[in-house]
Amino acid sequence: MQKLIASVVSRLVISIPYLWMLIFFLIPFIIVFKISLSQVTMAIPPYTPTIDIWAGWQGLVNSVSQFSWDNYTFLGSDPLYVKAYLSSVIIAAISTFLTLLVGYPIAYGMARAPATVRSTLLMLVILPFWTSFLIRVYAWIGILKPEGLLNQFLMWANVIHTPLNILNTNTAVLIGIVYSYLPFLVLPIYSTLEKMDYSLVEAAEDLGCPPITAFWKITFPLSLPGVVAGCFLVFIPAVGEFVIPDLLGGSETLMIGKTLWNEFSANRDWPLSSAVAVVLLALLVVPIVLFQRSEAKAQESEK
Repeated sequence: MQKLIASVVSRLVISIPYLWMLIFFLIPFIIVFKISLSQVTMAIPPYTPTIDIWAGWQGLVNSVSQFSWDNYTFLGSDPLYVKAYLSSVIIAAISTFLTLLVGYPIAYGMARAPATVRSTLLMLVILPFWTSFLIRVYAWIGILKPEGLLNQFLMWANVIHTPLNILNTNTAVLIGIVYSYLPFLVLPIYSTLEKMDYSLVEAAEDLGCPPITAFWKITFPLSLPGVVAGCFLVFIPAVGEFVIPDLLGGSETLMIGKTLWNEFSANRDWPLSSAVAVVLLALLVVPIVLFQRSEAKAQESEK
């Protein structure tokens, strides 16, 4: 009896994450995918066909027969969306690389700091989360605009003589993404480095290995799980970012999140915007699945 109860409890615990994914991911995705196969129309909701569960099997068949792949064909044929996807991936990749350059030294310094100050440093990293994301992005407008704090400081220091045009450019978007998502990269790397056995580095240095070489051959490879996790946490939301490009980017800043919002709100084209979202999800999920499979095969080969 106890074994039966334990088995039921364990299955219930395991089923909770699957139930969560079913309710909050799979079902919404199916709804969005269904809308992407519909056609735009001047109605409420603004697409057709709409499925009526009370219409019976024949009504369901009639609705499914009206589905079309025209929206996906249009996405592939329109250079605007192709450029938006490519631009989003490029900006997200550059932002992730810059975030790694900034975040890795921070995480390494936190991990090597005395244990008495690590909690303080950790609090300083997560401190920006105590403020609204929108307010933090708006603050960068005051910093980067021509009469902003950055240009005033540079002109005061005689570094420049005329204000720099940073706001409403891709550079401002990169700065905003790096600042906003920096904690998401620092925390996984810090967690990995904190658990690392630094006696391995000390042993390598005792055997004559220079500190830089010991870092690249021991510390960095052991921190790769945190690096990969942090890069995914930055890259994935950066691809679909909307607020930062809209506030800090200019008219020439083309990202898929901004394009999707324009289709949804301004053009009221729900089917096309749903198709944009489905393709974006596919672009993000497929590489992650392939990476996980390669990692699983690598772990099996090591065994």
